[in-house]
Amino acid sequence: MALKREIQGVVVQKTGDKTATVLVERRVMHPKYRKIVKRFKKFLVHDESNQAKAGDVVKAVECRPISKRKSFRLTTIVTVGVE
Repeated sequence: MALKREIQGVVVQKTGDKTATVLVERRVMHPKYRKIVKRFKKFLVHDESNQAKAGDVVKAVECRPISKRKSFRLTTIVTVGVE
């Protein structure tokens, strides 16, 4: 059995019912300039109980595809946001 990917990021918006858009930031070294740069990617996360709000930092784990772009399930809310 393959390991499930786990992501942590900030909830940017509540997209629809039981769905949240999570922005994940990772830091990588630029291949030419050898400087640390930020890379961003948005993931759709399944939030069964609609508990995540915009601004929250959440953890999600990979699961079977729930819809066309949604293949992560919310596990925990790390910190509650301001909004």
